[in-house]
Amino acid sequence: MVKAHSLLYAIYICLIVSIICGALLYFANLYGQLNLHYNLQEEMYIHNQSVVNFALGNKIKPEELPIDENSSIEGSYQAKQYGLLTLLLAKSSLRNDTIASAHIVGSFSSDKTAIYLANFTKSLSYSGNVKLVGDCQLPSIYIEDSYINNKPNNLIIQGKTTISDIQLPKINPNFKKIFDGITAEKTALSDIEKPKDSLFYNSFHNTTKEVYVNSILSNVIFKGNFILRSNDSIRVKKNTILEDVILIAPKITFEEGFVGTVQAFATKGIELEQKVTLNYPSVICTYTADVPESLIKIKKECKITGAVVMFHNDLESINKNINKNTIEIDEAGLIFGDIYCTGKLDLKSNVYGSVYTNRFYLKTKSSTHDNTISDIEINSGKRPKYFISIPLFETKKTKYGILKKVL
Repeated sequence: MVKAHSLLYAIYICLIVSIICGALLYFANLYGQLNLHYNLQEEMYIHNQSVVNFALGNKIKPEELPIDENSSIEGSYQAKQYGLLTLLLAKSSLRNDTIASAHIVGSFSSDKTAIYLANFTKSLSYSGNVKLVGDCQLPSIYIEDSYINNKPNNLIIQGKTTISDIQLPKINPNFKKIFDGITAEKTALSDIEKPKDSLFYNSFHNTTKEVYVNSILSNVIFKGNFILRSNDSIRVKKNTILEDVILIAPKITFEEGFVGTVQAFATKGIELEQKVTLNYPSVICTYTADVPESLIKIKKECKITGAVVMFHNDLESINKNINKNTIEIDEAGLIFGDIYCTGKLDLKSNVYGSVYTNRFYLKTKSSTHDNTISDIEINSGKRPKYFISIPLFETKKTKYGILKKVL
């Protein structure tokens, strides 16, 4: 005979087993759904990268993507200007789920120029140890010795030397458009949402926000799609973090030790104090049309990866004001990219890229020497093949690549 309490125990055991089996079935179903979700996410990320690759292969021209009958994911892309840089925005969508990405892109350049010195001043001279790797276009094919520091001169040239024109190659019109005005949504700083304390962020898929800021930027973080503007001046303290933002003001100064990624545009001048690092892709640029005098001052041990530009499009004004518009780059630094100067250039740091200028000058403690360079290396060959330069000129765009992923 089976006792009553034994049947009760059997019922309990059956109940526990059924609960365990139900839980296992539930977790198995949950795992299957989770696995499906992650597989779809992975497929969408792969699709989004395919959209980016298609856009780059199509030279970012607007075009509908070819239909994939084996996939229900829809993709699209668009390109837009952000300062001097080009943004590629790509989206992949499936039902209510969307994967978005943003990249700063540009075309690869085959520019092998080391120096382009305009041919309306005296020929180029050198002093000390000078190394020029790349093609040189100069007022004369001969580079003269200049004994300034009472030490031996040593000149190394690797590349062709030809006679330059009276005017520098015409700069990209997009530089002038920056100073004419950028389309943006004017926003008060207090109206911008902060994901964290002192952090201001705006996605590149949103409208560019233009914010008027105080003359001193200190202990604050700006990341993404911002224009920071001032009608007077901006001084960026080293405890400020700026990543991929645009600065516009008559005068801009970066405090010693600052590190960031910016596009800085000014009219009266830009100053980098010692040991400032501007990461790739950064631009510092002045436009000298409406001011009597402009100066870009880059002090010792600064590193810029991108471009340093001072420009004016009117040849008559350039000739008249060439001594009032100057770029001064002190020693022990590095410009990894390009320099373009319609004024005069005092260059004491190495350049791994190209230098375009109307005039060199060398300022020492006792005197100033026209069209003279000393103890520097200008080497376009040290710019690697994958390096995409800031677009100084309008050129035939043959192949696009990614400078930086920003989302």
